[in-house]
Amino acid sequence: MQFRFFHVDAFTGEAFKGNPAAVCLLDTMPSDDILSSIGKENNLPMTAFLLAQHDEYILRWFLPNGDESKLCGHATLASAHILWESGLKLADETIRFHTAGGLLTATKGQDGWITLNFPAIENTPLQAHGPMATLFPTAKEVLTTSAGGYLVVLPTETEVRDFVADAEKLKPYKITITALADENQPYDFVSRFFMNHGGSPEDPVTGSAHCSLVPYYAQVLNKKDFDARQVSARGGILKVGLRENRVDIVGQAVTLVDGWFKL
Repeated sequence: MQFRFFHVDAFTGEAFKGNPAAVCLLDTMPSDDILSSIGKENNLPMTAFLLAQHDEYILRWFLPNGDESKLCGHATLASAHILWESGLKLADETIRFHTAGGLLTATKGQDGWITLNFPAIENTPLQAHGPMATLFPTAKEVLTTSAGGYLVVLPTETEVRDFVADAEKLKPYKITITALADENQPYDFVSRFFMNHGGSPEDPVTGSAHCSLVPYYAQVLNKKDFDARQVSARGGILKVGLRENRVDIVGQAVTLVDGWFKL
């Protein structure tokens, strides 16, 4: 078995920034064990597997620890980027992905930016901050998300940027930390995302985290469209918007590696 393999940096317009993903173009879907092993072998934040089904695609995602993920923004962006860049889809075509998280779509603007459309994630405020009170004693708000994580709102952008992750203490949780942007910044809010997935505790840029961030800030700022920054070491640039019960996640991607995976 062999198939085309790409290394893509997503949510960035330049190499070595954003969030890296592997994208694999398949002729047939291998067993789950093989998919898991490939995810481990790549050892990137996510490996995406694409299988054409008529004019649509089955899309699956595997983490570097070999587990399958139910939703992933940056690897979906990377997948759409590859389908357009390789000529498998025309620039004006909408790409439809069938995933464990439901039907996802991608469109490409004239400026080359890619728009993903994901389901919004609901947030529920916690009166008592529970385990987050110890990890983030200065938190303004703590919310749980319908995706099984925490959304922690900190007082300032600086606190988000300066937070030092303790991998062991964060290990049991999926946590997004966020704050409004400092004054006079060209963006609305910043965030970082932490999750135990077999690699670094911090995900460089997390499109799916914005499915809960956008509904939150839509209420706080009373608007629907935002410029966002994920302020990990690699950093990421996103444009996001609330569309009823869906979220538009807009970004760029660049290809670093184009080759073959051989088994």
